[in-house]
This record gives sequence, C-alpha cells and structure tokens, in this order.
Amino acid sequence: MSQPTAAMPTNATPLLALDHVSRDFGGLRAVSDVTLSVTAGEVIGLIGPNGAGKTTLVNVMTGVHPATQGTIHFAGEDITRIAPWQAARRGIARTFQIVQPFPEMRVLENVAAAAMFAGGLAHGSEANDFAMEQLRFVGLGEMALQPAATLTLAMRKRLEFAKGLAMRPRLLLLDEVNAGLNSTEVDAALDLIRAIAARGVTILIIEHLMKVVLNVCSRIVVLHHGELIAAGPQQEVIRNPRVIQAYLGRRYATDPSAQVGDRS
Repeated sequence: MSQPTAAMPTNATPLLALDHVSRDFGGLRAVSDVTLSVTAGEVIGLIGPNGAGKTTLVNVMTGVHPATQGTIHFAGEDITRIAPWQAARRGIARTFQIVQPFPEMRVLENVAAAAMFAGGLAHGSEANDFAMEQLRFVGLGEMALQPAATLTLAMRKRLEFAKGLAMRPRLLLLDEVNAGLNSTEVDAALDLIRAIAARGVTILIIEHLMKVVLNVCSRIVVLHHGELIAAGPQQEVIRNPRVIQAYLGRRYATDPSAQVGDRS
C-alpha cells in the first residue's frame, strides 16, 4: 500500500519540504519514508500514539538526528545535513516537551540568550530589549528579573514560547507545549498560539490534546510506527479509519469530546 503524503495546498510554494525522509537507530527505523510539505503561514498538527516518531521527526528537521535517507529543504535550501545551530539561524525554532530553562539565570537572561544565539542580535541592551518584548508578548513581563527556577510549569511553558520567538523564527516547532497544563492554562496557550500565528510565523505542533489541534490547525499529519498514515484537512483526517484505529478510537469518530484512545 502506498503511503499518503502531506502535500502542500495547491499553487503554494513550500517553506519546508521533506522528501521520503527516514531515520534509523541501529536496526530500528523510527521514521519511515515521510514526505511532508508545509506552506508559509500554516498551522499544522502532528499527532499519533506515543512512540510514533513525532519528536524524532522534529529532531530530523532540526538537525539533531540527521536523516538516514531522503532530503529536507527549507525556504528552497537543502538543510538535510545541517547542524541544529545552523537550522536555528535559518529561522527554524523549537520548543521542548521537557522544559529545562537555565534555572539560576533570570527569566530575561534565558530569552536574551536565545536572541543572541539565533536571533542575530548583539550582546547587551539590544538582546535584552528584544527579549523583554517577547516576555511581554507571552505574559511574563513582570517575571523578567526572577530566576527561571521560580516559575510554575505553565510559566515555564510560556518561557519556552518566548525563547522560541526570540530566535526570530519563520517556522516554530512546538513539542507538546500543553502537556501538564490544566484546562484554563490550555485555553490561554491556545490564545498565545493564535497570536503567534497572526504574526505570520508558520507553526507545526506536536499535540495529544485534540481540543488544541482542532482549534488551531487547518491540516493534520498522523504518524504511526514512524509512517505517515494520513494527512489533510482536520475533519477528513479525524474520520479516517486508519487514524481511528491507530490513535483516536471509535468513540472519538462520533463524539470528539471523548478521550483520545478510548476504543469502546
């Protein structure tokens, strides 16, 4: 059976294009023959069961684990073999599922470091001023001078957003930014994702909460055992029999308020 491809919308030039990308770890194929295109301005959801290869795919896109096979292009440039710092300086930023700021550094310093590393800003006031803008944008302006260790989980998640934005991204990869948050905090994160998208930043978001995916994503890409099993408009994908069987469960197909994975 041929695999689906997450093709870009008609007549659009891709910002990011993966062509038959695979990643092996010894004898294990973690990502298998994935073809995916992302157009500037899109917000795309990347979903699938635990161990499906979602984070590995993001690691391949950002040079953490170079592709074993296939090619990756960003803004028309071949980035298949570049290092993570090179990807960052080309405008690909990411957040991490496990949030680990520099705990003893001030919140402002954490963001300024990102601005200097990949945002192209000089040391000192220029980086600090830009970092402060991002902190205000994500709602952490009043926390700027506190040590990052004093932040709650929800605040640390917002710090991840600010660090990503300080890199001046064209593409922002969000890896389960809502994990561990309560319903109110998730709603606030949704508003923030929409605000970032309104800035013109292209977003690809790994997410288990379908509430988030259905609220902010126009297209959904589904991985299972490292393979892309479905891709397309959200309502089409969530009714795909392979997606229902592999991830969503039968109840979700008729009742989106059901928990993902409930197959009763």
